[in-house]
Amino acid sequence: MSEPSALEAEPQLEREPRLSLLWIIPLVAVVVAVWLGWRTLSQEGPLITLTFNTADGLIAGQTRVKHKAVDLGTVRAIRLSEDMSHVIVEVRMRREATAVLTDHARFWVVRPRFTPSSVSGLETLVSGSYIEIDPGPPGGTAQRAWKGLEQPPAVRSGEPGHTYVLHTRSLGSLGIGSPVLFRDASVGEVLGYDLGAPGGEAVVRVFVHAPFDAYIHAGSYFWSESGLSVNAGASGFHLEVQSIQALLTGAVAFDTPPEARSAPVAADGADFPLYPDRTAAAASRYTNSIPIVVHFHGSVRGLAAGAPVEIYGIQIGEVTDVTLHYDFATKTLDVPVRLTVQPDRISAPGAPPPTQERAKESLAALTKNGLRAQLRTANYLTGQLYVAFDFFPGAKPATIGEEDGAIVVPSQPSDFETLARMVDIIGRKLEAVPIERIAGNLDSSLAALAGIATGKELKTTLQSAATTMASAQALLRQINTNAGPALARLPRISAELEASLDRANRLMAALESGYGANSPLPRDLERLVGEMNDAARSIRSLADLLDQHPEALVRGRSGPVEER
Repeated sequence: MSEPSALEAEPQLEREPRLSLLWIIPLVAVVVAVWLGWRTLSQEGPLITLTFNTADGLIAGQTRVKHKAVDLGTVRAIRLSEDMSHVIVEVRMRREATAVLTDHARFWVVRPRFTPSSVSGLETLVSGSYIEIDPGPPGGTAQRAWKGLEQPPAVRSGEPGHTYVLHTRSLGSLGIGSPVLFRDASVGEVLGYDLGAPGGEAVVRVFVHAPFDAYIHAGSYFWSESGLSVNAGASGFHLEVQSIQALLTGAVAFDTPPEARSAPVAADGADFPLYPDRTAAAASRYTNSIPIVVHFHGSVRGLAAGAPVEIYGIQIGEVTDVTLHYDFATKTLDVPVRLTVQPDRISAPGAPPPTQERAKESLAALTKNGLRAQLRTANYLTGQLYVAFDFFPGAKPATIGEEDGAIVVPSQPSDFETLARMVDIIGRKLEAVPIERIAGNLDSSLAALAGIATGKELKTTLQSAATTMASAQALLRQINTNAGPALARLPRISAELEASLDRANRLMAALESGYGANSPLPRDLERLVGEMNDAARSIRSLADLLDQHPEALVRGRSGPVEER
């Protein structure tokens, strides 16, 4: 046999590479997965627990925890508590949020909220609700469980400004979020309030933003602002509206009097009283006050603590207390009204500082001049009263006294009480009048008059009177007819008498020359001439009278007749 050729040699097998390029892809995927897992685990923070009253708007795996729009965690689970009174939300926080998870942090759900004081969370209508975290001030103790807030806080941590504490007897319409006003501009808000113990004062916490907190000094005053002010003065009614927010939720306003602007700026957390209105707040600047007691012996309905005390229409104080007192010695009731008068409201240049003794001396002198305290109506629609000091010259003499450290000033009955007493006296006098008997006699008299009016005697009398009037008119017409010729002859008679007088005068002259002045004949003739002159004037007057009033022949002359 021959040897095999080279072409027929046994084939040799080559080994393939042990690592294929196809393994690169899963290896890269594993590396990426390991890297992503390591990155996730390295960025993952602690697991915290939040409790809320409701889980409205929260979805496990989707709802985020944010601060200033930056994601800091994700809600992992939501479950009810064992007693089903609230919900428990588990949140996986990011590692960078670990530093802020302290007891200073606050959590709340941001969702659309519509309140009279604000509108917030409108962006969640598109993006959905989320949980907001406020880290609070630096420091604090690490914590992993919190009770979430049901309402967003009014002030976030780090916001410049100061918080103040106000004390008041009544909250009025104030609520969380009510604005704080300065010169009608909103410079802060109400953070919250505490009603306090029964019989005590409520506490209201307010926040004022910087730089407006620098306007609050130790002598500043705060008051409740309703948002609506109505004033009636000499120029008419004046209506002022602060803002719609203040009108709906109320507001707190503050101001600083000129004398307090040099005082230090109020520190954070300073306490201030909250007055019911600006008038009461402005009155607080008058720190010097003198207590006075006035005893009224009538109704004080409409008078309450806080009512003004005025003299000549200028307020000088206010009422502090109204009580009812029974005197066992005299067995009588009266109403002692306690009030305070601020002497600083009364200008007295050059006078020494007012004291209790000086005030007592001044009031004693004024009381001798008729100074009295009187209740007067401040508002006829509401019936509110106020105390007015005025001078009554006709008042009964009185002196001032002292009672429980307060000066006792005499009172004067109000005008209404005086009128009521007069009406009461008149009523008693009317009660004494026998009205029923008078009414009975009047009814009898009216019945008798009615009988006379309808009787035959009155009809007969009226018929006789009518007949008499007709006869008188006929007689007057006859007199007028017959008096015509007589009136025509009267002028001729008067002319003849005048001619006779002329002749008599000439005869008198002749006799005077013949007989002398001492003979009785001239005197008799002179007397005769005078009587004839009087007769002529009388006839002329009669002629004139009858010419103007012919009816005088029957009725007579009704008045004097002017002589011609």
